[in-house]
Amino acid sequence: MGKSLTKIVYKPDPNATDVFLVIVNPVEVSHHRSTIPLVEVLDSFEVFSSNQGSQGILGRPSKQELDTVFGTHTDTEVILQILQKGKEEAGESIASGKFSSKNDTKGSFVDSRGGNRTTGI
Repeated sequence: MGKSLTKIVYKPDPNATDVFLVIVNPVEVSHHRSTIPLVEVLDSFEVFSSNQGSQGILGRPSKQELDTVFGTHTDTEVILQILQKGKEEAGESIASGKFSSKNDTKGSFVDSRGGNRTTGI
């Protein structure tokens, strides 16, 4: 079974589609208000953004974008603001079986020399 994903999503403007999020440990995030170190709460010490909502393609925001929205571009301060102001959303597990290969005939599954070889599969 794959690792489940939980994200904390912060939307600075309720009418916009821009969001900022961090991936967190679902067990530890509920205890974050206590003395648990931030490194144990976060799955990845990175801030992600999307202009398509929390289900859109994720990228890394620029320092200027972070400064504009959060007043700082320091990772720790931005992450703390997202944890305080954001909302928790459960994500899909990477190994949940909901992801599937769309085109198995492309890539290494087909012998490029022709024939019906199945070695290496």
